[in-house]
Amino acid sequence: MIELTREFVKSLPKAELHCHLDGSMRVETIIDLAKQQNVELPSFDVAELTKYVSVGMNCTSLEEYLKAFDITCSVLQTYESLERATYELVEDCAAENVWYLEIRFSPILHTNKGLKLTEVVDAVLEGKKRAEKDFGTRVGIIICGLRHTTPETSLLLAELAVAYKNKGVVGFDLAGAEDGFPAKDHRDSFNLIVNNNINTTAHAGEAYGPESIAQALHLISANRIGHGTRLREDGDLLNYVNDHRIPLEMCVTSNLQTKAVDSIEKHPVKFYFDLGLRVTINTDNRLVSGTTLLDEYMLVIEKFGFTESELKYLIINGFKSAFLPLKDKVDMIKRVTKVLEEKGLIIRRDYI
Repeated sequence: MIELTREFVKSLPKAELHCHLDGSMRVETIIDLAKQQNVELPSFDVAELTKYVSVGMNCTSLEEYLKAFDITCSVLQTYESLERATYELVEDCAAENVWYLEIRFSPILHTNKGLKLTEVVDAVLEGKKRAEKDFGTRVGIIICGLRHTTPETSLLLAELAVAYKNKGVVGFDLAGAEDGFPAKDHRDSFNLIVNNNINTTAHAGEAYGPESIAQALHLISANRIGHGTRLREDGDLLNYVNDHRIPLEMCVTSNLQTKAVDSIEKHPVKFYFDLGLRVTINTDNRLVSGTTLLDEYMLVIEKFGFTESELKYLIINGFKSAFLPLKDKVDMIKRVTKVLEEKGLIIRRDYI
């Protein structure tokens, strides 16, 4: 029997698939950038500013949760700041043994001071390239369309993703508040993405019902679902997701803060896993949620009783669900499996 201590779990290779750049900055960096750029902040004290940008468990809704991004985005309007934030995020992930990381962001949010969309993406890719070289973590970039913007804006962002395909961008996402902003409004942008054979994911079933997930799957062809906490409300759709091995990018702490679930006891992560769904563990926003990937793993281990025999498959799920070419994915899973088995976590060869 292996004791699942924090130190042991930290030593295991991990993948993170749902991590927002603008929600995962260091507070010290926000302050430093604000001083450089003459940006006004609620406070220039680290402890005080942390209270503004890390929402805690007193957050009442997704809409309130998203307010913190006004502060982070205010300093992410230059090439240098975007490059730095990307580099530091990879560094933070590498420190907890994240072997593969997908960073998502919406370039349109970083053009307030005159950056071109292409310059925004170039800056993030430069940070990614430098960090991969320094830390060894492999990084993929996901460009986000936003539900509350016009379909024309989403299409512009989709065209941007197409332009950067095979240059570091591995997928396209639909993010933002679900209520009142259905996925179907963005079908043209996702048609462009799918017709260019680019991976897709979508925030769905977080703050809205399973019909949001159905739209993400059937109207915009999502390959993965971000959150999906309300999938359990539709058993037929749940079985479809399970049968088609559609990964769920679950973010437990974030779901508690946005009130996607009422309490930790009501979170469906273990229920989904026990049913056989391809559950993956993620942070969503490291700064805003005040968490790390290691924290999220320890949370589900301690609160839901994930055992050592279950933990290994939870980890493998992350790598299986990565937006990587098959050969690269298989090679990485072989390396991950070797490490897990060296640590006593034996993988069944028939694991789907």
